[in-house]
Amino acid sequence: MILIVGGAGYIGSHTNKLLRERGYRTAVFDNLVHGHREFVKGGGFIQGDLSDREQVRLCFAGNPIEAVMHFGAFAYVGESVADPAKYYRNNVANTLTLLETMQEFGVKHLVFSSSCAVYGHAEAIPLTEEHPLRPLSPYGRSKLMIEEILADYDRAYGMKSMSLRYFNAAGADAGGEIGERHLPETHLIPLAIQAALDRRRSLVIHGTDYPTPDGTCIRDYIHVTDLAEAHCKALEYLKRTGQSGFCNLGTGKGASVKEIATLVREISGKDFPSAEAEPRPGDPPVLVADYRKAQELLGWRPERDMGEIILTAWAWHSKERDREENI
Repeated sequence: MILIVGGAGYIGSHTNKLLRERGYRTAVFDNLVHGHREFVKGGGFIQGDLSDREQVRLCFAGNPIEAVMHFGAFAYVGESVADPAKYYRNNVANTLTLLETMQEFGVKHLVFSSSCAVYGHAEAIPLTEEHPLRPLSPYGRSKLMIEEILADYDRAYGMKSMSLRYFNAAGADAGGEIGERHLPETHLIPLAIQAALDRRRSLVIHGTDYPTPDGTCIRDYIHVTDLAEAHCKALEYLKRTGQSGFCNLGTGKGASVKEIATLVREISGKDFPSAEAEPRPGDPPVLVADYRKAQELLGWRPERDMGEIILTAWAWHSKERDREENI
């Protein structure tokens, strides 16, 4: 059985669904602070919090857990700057509780949800795993701390892990069962779609004079199902090789804020206004991944392009609008 911590959230729920489709037995452990019970499509569900050591122990004692996938983290960069204690307690201290419990029950394999936030300002594009690790926020530092802890756990205890450094997760399940639901919403593609659905007045663009072709930030958007696929392959890698590692997950291609807005307008058939605002502090002009290491280690590559990302997101958020209007 695979334990998916944070498996009722955005990426965790897509990974749980894909694992179930591949024939794995799964259990989801989630406190539902940011997750959604209805996103858990199959497998067992345990509502619990990593801060409660006894709850975590009972989860392991009651289930034949062979490996863990860990998505249980807070992920709002701005909030982490305003309240770093919340992030170090939840993201770092609670992960130690999970690792100690894995040790106690002899579970040796972990796939960890890391982030490109471990890199900080990009000195070269595309970003490779050899780039200096200089995170700019407590959120990014919490992810790097866990990566370093995992390396120590490998050396000292033989616990094997794969840290997956995501770039910008986007899109939704092709079957329309699950998708992106954040409160508050901070991600560009859902914000643009909400503007197209008349659920917000405009799409706010933070900064229009960056040194990019159209003046707006460029990011590497990767379909959430491609991320789920990478987690499955990371689990297979750990079982096959017994070696720890880390790698980027992205597409190697960037899209600007204005390009995303244009694509949403084209796919939705809806026009919506944009409003310019000041750049956000610390926003680099360009972040694009070099994913060759993931290809070499895991045999993984992204399969879905920006068109599919926007199409699946549009279908999901249109369904969400209808659901909310009928509540």
